[in-house]
Amino acid sequence: MKHGVVAIARRQGLFLAIRRGRTVAAGGRVCFPGGHIESGEEEHAAVVRECHEELAATVTAGACVWRSVTPWGTALAWWTVALADHAVLVPHPVEVEEILWLTASELLAEPTLLEGNREFLLAVRAGTVRI
Repeated sequence: MKHGVVAIARRQGLFLAIRRGRTVAAGGRVCFPGGHIESGEEEHAAVVRECHEELAATVTAGACVWRSVTPWGTALAWWTVALADHAVLVPHPVEVEEILWLTASELLAEPTLLEGNREFLLAVRAGTVRI
């Protein structure tokens, strides 16, 4: 089974999301930043690395707040991350088409939101996931 991480960053009540680059898997879809865990890599290190690769962001890993498995069999660990208030995000030219700061309601209303992200947000809204 493949393993991946998802980064949950918030700023002033908004969630950090991305629109995936058109040439990558699920191109054009909106989701939280994240990606695969490399062989021998710890989850917390993977979420920090993925934020740096996708957004040139330096983050601090918080805690794993949820786990899920994608329809294609990838086990995901959902981690909170702390992003400096003054951080300037730079989208990776291939992986990230757009950087978005949205409320949970705005994300849930986004027709291109990846389904696993929708499930996470609904769990947060229901109080079964605490972030």
